[in-house]
Amino acid sequence: MTRFSRLLQAAILLLPAAASAAATIEVRVSNVAAGKGTVNVAVCDKERFLKQCAYSASAPAAAAETVVRIEGVPPGTWAVLAYQDVNQNKELDRNVLGIPKENYGFSRDARGSFGPPSFDAAAIQVSGDTAAAAIKLR
Repeated sequence: MTRFSRLLQAAILLLPAAASAAATIEVRVSNVAAGKGTVNVAVCDKERFLKQCAYSASAPAAAAETVVRIEGVPPGTWAVLAYQDVNQNKELDRNVLGIPKENYGFSRDARGSFGPPSFDAAAIQVSGDTAAAAIKLR
């Protein structure tokens, strides 16, 4: 067996392990106004919290609760945020003072005093194949 063959065989054997290392996060977003736009969800690490999150997904707004699944999230500590994009412009609309005009929320029901919560307040642990996060829009 050549060196290339051994490397190829090792890579093939490792593929299932690498695929199972990523999780699907099921985000249950409550307090959703039915039929108004989409619910956008993002999963952020500490470095990119509230900036450019690594993972995101959306689903049409459903009455009371909308479930959004985000696949391919590696194990670790993550914060999940969601908002209802009523006008579907893919942005959390804000007024002139920077206060959100659309409902939003964070994992662990984290809230900040004057502004968004800290990453640590919203952090969840992701391990295994699936993880869950509940978010109540406000």
